[in-house]
Amino acid sequence: MRPLSLLLAAALFSAPRAPAPPAPAPKYEIFALRYATVPDFPLRGLVAGAPRGQRVPLAMTFWLLRGNGKVILFDAGFYRDKFIAQWKPQDYVTPAQAVERLGIKPGDITDIVISHIHWDHADGVDLFSNAHVWLQKDEYDYYVGAGGTPLHPAIDSLDSAMLFALQAQGRVTKIDGDDREIFPGIRVYTGGKHTYASEYLSAPTRSGTVVLASDNVYLYQNLDQHRPIAQTLDSLSNLAAQTRMLTIASKPGLIVPGHDPLVFERFPTVAKDVVRID
Repeated sequence: MRPLSLLLAAALFSAPRAPAPPAPAPKYEIFALRYATVPDFPLRGLVAGAPRGQRVPLAMTFWLLRGNGKVILFDAGFYRDKFIAQWKPQDYVTPAQAVERLGIKPGDITDIVISHIHWDHADGVDLFSNAHVWLQKDEYDYYVGAGGTPLHPAIDSLDSAMLFALQAQGRVTKIDGDDREIFPGIRVYTGGKHTYASEYLSAPTRSGTVVLASDNVYLYQNLDQHRPIAQTLDSLSNLAAQTRMLTIASKPGLIVPGHDPLVFERFPTVAKDVVRID
């Protein structure tokens, strides 16, 4: 007969093992960076149904996420002279200079996720020479034509040509649809309808899940009053996206609108015109 100790060892060895617990989701640091302000913007152009005559400052903002070996931008601002001349922003620095306020070099940016193709969110992409670019397939295909020809007036011709060139270099990934995980823990969602396939983003942080709305929500006022953005292809879809954001974020205060100066008052300052969201 085999010794009892050997029988027990054999039984333990052959017994089914419990599955290993899943690895904890990575946590990201998230920062909002203001690189300019457009003063006296009509509130009615941001919040549907707002009273005529009211004007507010517009914070020109993009976001940086750091973690899991990545330094990611969500949107990339603008820098071309034509936009500066047209909009006359105050306190302007280039998006590349803005990231340097965090001690990050432009060449350190690994990836850029574009929420939509408007000039103030996509124009600065080519300031970051090592970054891989992510945007919705339907957004790219709807606005960027063969050879970089713009298919609709919402995209500037220079930005359309730039995105086409980057795509030809293999530096663009087209995201195919809603609720997609593009990096561990980071997901993108469509349905806000600011543009044809504008997207917003969620990421886990030490304080919970943050939702970066970009222009799918312009101001806290859109959320607080449950009013659609004024510039949308579908107001009902935009309201549905706001409601969905409330189910994704760990708490309402972690939904970050795209252009509200109050973002830079509600979160702790870590550098000039930079706040930490998480």
